[in-house]
Amino acid sequence: MTGLTLDDIVDLRAYERVRDDYRRRVIARKRRRRVPVGLVITFVFECADTVRFQVQEMARAERILSDEGIQGELDVYNRLLPEPGELSATMFIELTSEAELGHWLPRLVGVERSVAFELPTAAGAAPEVVAGVPEASHAQALTRESVTAAVHYLRFGFTPGQVARFASSPVALSVGHPAYRARTELSEETRAELLGDLRGETVAIPLV
Repeated sequence: MTGLTLDDIVDLRAYERVRDDYRRRVIARKRRRRVPVGLVITFVFECADTVRFQVQEMARAERILSDEGIQGELDVYNRLLPEPGELSATMFIELTSEAELGHWLPRLVGVERSVAFELPTAAGAAPEVVAGVPEASHAQALTRESVTAAVHYLRFGFTPGQVARFASSPVALSVGHPAYRARTELSEETRAELLGDLRGETVAIPLV
């Protein structure tokens, strides 16, 4: 994976000059890459724009000025970038109260291993499944038997044939956990956006 480099990140003064417009454009792209599934789980599919925005915002919030500090952020967030033939998503369990946290997080242990894309096959046949795989280092850090985390990182690997079906047919994203079963069919706008990732054709938003 090539990933973003220091040359892709502008200094804080330059970022402040363009931030409002850049933030607006990235939020618009993230809206197309956001897929709610059921009541409390939402996926945001990552790309160079979402990762660069995250690094720029972290540098701004924490006043990170050194190359070493920026590189440390890049090393963390570059792991979220998909290769061609892959999709990469951040999964959020969106809870706003202590009561919700206490209810859902113990029940959803292992939910990150129950996510899949469903691709249509022949009429009447069961859909083909492309399962999500938790990002390894993050998953190891979150290993707990009694409660899950509110944020997980997943990667989905597609064969060329599966990419072709993704391009030509309705696609759904599902969660099949015993305590949480839900399914969302992707909008045409979202499917087109993610197809660019799978084909390695996503065009980045200019920062300056």
